[in-house]
Formats: sequence, structure tokens, C-alpha cells
Amino acid sequence: MRSPGVPELHGLKPRARAGGRHRRRTFALLLLLAPLVLSPSANAGTGLDVAGSELLSDERTYTSWAHSRLRAPIRLLPDPTSRRIAGIRYLTEDGFPEVYLVLRRWTDPDGRTWLEVRIPMHPNGRIGWVRDSALGSLHLVRTRLVVDRPRLRATLYRSGRRIWRSRIGVGTPSTPTPAGRFWIRERIKVPNPGGAYGPWAFGTSAYSGLSDWPGGGVVGIHGTNQPQLIPGRPSHGCIRVENLAIRRLARLMPIGTPVRIL
Repeated sequence: MRSPGVPELHGLKPRARAGGRHRRRTFALLLLLAPLVLSPSANAGTGLDVAGSELLSDERTYTSWAHSRLRAPIRLLPDPTSRRIAGIRYLTEDGFPEVYLVLRRWTDPDGRTWLEVRIPMHPNGRIGWVRDSALGSLHLVRTRLVVDRPRLRATLYRSGRRIWRSRIGVGTPSTPTPAGRFWIRERIKVPNPGGAYGPWAFGTSAYSGLSDWPGGGVVGIHGTNQPQLIPGRPSHGCIRVENLAIRRLARLMPIGTPVRIL
């Protein structure tokens, strides 16, 4: 896994008719997007709340995710003329099928169905809209991982009930583990369980501040051959778990599990 967890690891005057079309188009777009409500309390971590949309993930007790099917633009708003902010890709940095966490589904007045997705990219925390045809079938998970950096603890929940807990190691003060809302994209059984990554490793959608790290600095959750450093802050951003605990976690945490790093 390519991750930072182990250092061994304008000025032009518009024509009148074109300007008129632009104003009509803008007005129509405003009418279309009038239901979009930017309410921080209602939309914490879930982007734009579109009236009439179907909530597919609360990222606590149920979460939807999908693999890529087609290359397609991810747009800021659910409209084909909205700004492109990223593109759907097939594979992760390590060559695994890419995973998109799906928040909402909405059908526009022209009958196009859109999905609101979390985007695995740097900088962290980007959310956008993509046509539903770009993604495959939706999968549902009931798990949720909470990483508490101040207390150096990680807890896995299923349907709101705690099913796993462990001490952890996180990033140093100069290379901190990033806070935010992420998810599990990769699940890797490590060939050498006695090595730096232990027996299992999970690739997340979080990226560290080490932008020059191979693969862009993907933050992983993995075992360790230095258990004496747990609990602590020994890593370049990855989350280290003692090997016995990571083996238990591997039996309990599927792909698509949302990860909340505090």
C-alpha cells in the first residue's frame, strides 16, 4: 500500500443576444436549484440538501457505496452545465477497484438521475454529483469506524452498537492524521504479516499532508511490527493497530465502511 503510515512504507463585452440566452439559462438554473438548502446543521458532512432527494447514507447506521462503471465528470451541482470538480476513476492508487460513498439520489426535471458522492481525492472532504449510470450497483453497510485521535482509540460500530475497540497509533504532530469524514476503499491481506504493516491493511479515502508521498499520501489503517509504540503518535499519518486487534477488525469491517476521524 502506498501510504504515509510507515516511513519504511473579462474584459470582453458580451453580445446582447448571447447575454440574453445566458441570463435565461442562469434564471432557469436558479429555479431548478431553488430547493438546494445550504444548512450547516441539517447537512453536516453531506453537502447540499436537495429537496425531494432520497437519502442513501446517514454514515452512522447505514451507508451506501458503489464501484465505478463508466468514466464521467463529477460536478459541483446536479446539472450537466455545472462546474466539473473531478472525474470518476476505475482504480485506487494501489490498483484496487475504486469505491465511491453515495450520499443521496435525485432525479432532475428532465428525468436524469444524479448521485451525490464523496470523492476520494486531495484535498480531503470534496463532495459532488455524478450521473447514476457512472456507478455500478449500490451496496449497503451497517458499520462505522470512529478514530479518536486525542484518546488514541478506535471504535467500530454495527447498526449503532459497539463491536470492536482498540488502542491505536496516529500521526506525529508534524505529520498528523487528518480529521474528517472518510471511508474504507481497500482491504488487503498483507503477504508478510510480520512486517511493518502487520497481517492486514485498509486503505482509506483520507490523504495526508505529504503530497509528495507515492500515491498522493493515502492514509491507511494497518497492523505493526512495533507494538510498543501503541498507543502513541509515531506515524506519518496512518493509523496503526496492534496485530491481534487488526485481525479481529478484518473479520468485522467491510469495504465501504465510513470512517470518522476526530
